[in-house]
Amino acid sequence: MKTIVAETVLLGREAFETLGEVEVIPDREIGPQHLIDADALIIRSKTKVTPELITGSSVQFIGTATAGFEHIDFQTLETQKIGWCASPGCNADSVADYITTALLHLHSRQGLELKNKAIGIIGVGQVGSRVAKRAEALGLRVLLNDPPRAAREGKNGFQPLKHVLAEADVITLHVPLITEQPWPTLKMADDLFFEQMRPGSVFINAARGKVLDSDALLLAKAKGQISSTVLDVWDPEPQIRADVLAAADIATPHIAGHSLEGKLNGTVQVYQNACRFFHKEPVWDPSPLLPAVDVPELKINSSGKTDNEVLAEAAAAVYDISQDQLSEEDIPHFDRLRANYGVRREFKNTRIHLTEERDELTNRIRQAGFSVSAD
Repeated sequence: MKTIVAETVLLGREAFETLGEVEVIPDREIGPQHLIDADALIIRSKTKVTPELITGSSVQFIGTATAGFEHIDFQTLETQKIGWCASPGCNADSVADYITTALLHLHSRQGLELKNKAIGIIGVGQVGSRVAKRAEALGLRVLLNDPPRAAREGKNGFQPLKHVLAEADVITLHVPLITEQPWPTLKMADDLFFEQMRPGSVFINAARGKVLDSDALLLAKAKGQISSTVLDVWDPEPQIRADVLAAADIATPHIAGHSLEGKLNGTVQVYQNACRFFHKEPVWDPSPLLPAVDVPELKINSSGKTDNEVLAEAAAAVYDISQDQLSEEDIPHFDRLRANYGVRREFKNTRIHLTEERDELTNRIRQAGFSVSAD
């Protein structure tokens, strides 16, 4: 059995060598010539699966170690009877950590008030549902908008988009890219979207670059309709627009979901699906290959500090989001920054030790994703 693995698939060689021959190739360089005698193709989002790529190949199975799968042409897979899988929810905790850190960073650096303010979460799937829990830990009132879920489950708990935009002090997008009716998300954040937002609110997009109309964002920023912007995804990528980059208070190279756990979960899910498809025994165990956690324990003097000041200190100690800030000089190196992204561990790996017992603070730290104890 031969597997072609994109080089950004974390531990991809190590996993799939347990099934046979492996060839690792840079994501954007994978071509038809590599797939002539391959049985499986394992990728992330930078590799586009098109008819030109796979027609005439011997590939029987394609797996993407990502939650999203807009980069795959399913009609071609169906026509050629090629099996496939994605990795739903693999990096949901990573993105939730990112959103939490971004909000606390704005709280610390720009004085963004969080307690008793409202956050509108557009898209309440694997990521959005986790963001909602973290937002409550920060003292935010949560407003949810998810038309597909509301249609399936009933409207209880969900709000119309217009209402959420008008009420929320923070809007964060967590939708897939959908072009079809009845609920398209392509450029959903357009001029009307921003006009309906509460003046001076915060806008966050860590979903898909194409769900945002970048020109509408720039106009809203110029009008003062939004006060702060957090962007992790861009349209286009990797040649991102310098003017949009300049408008973002926090700008990162599509790495919200790039925690070590997020990437590893994707590899594990794809590996297990491939084993089932090819009727192989899954024998790979990644645990001996994982690095030690940089911050397994963190002691915080909580005396005299608000809950969110403690949470901000904890988040910054585990993930300093300012280290990921993009500059205009970084634009030509966007892909390289993603491919060579350092090791970032999720909040759940760190135990917070407080210097005093405060029940509400302890509960909020746990809800934010950490473990906690009082010394």
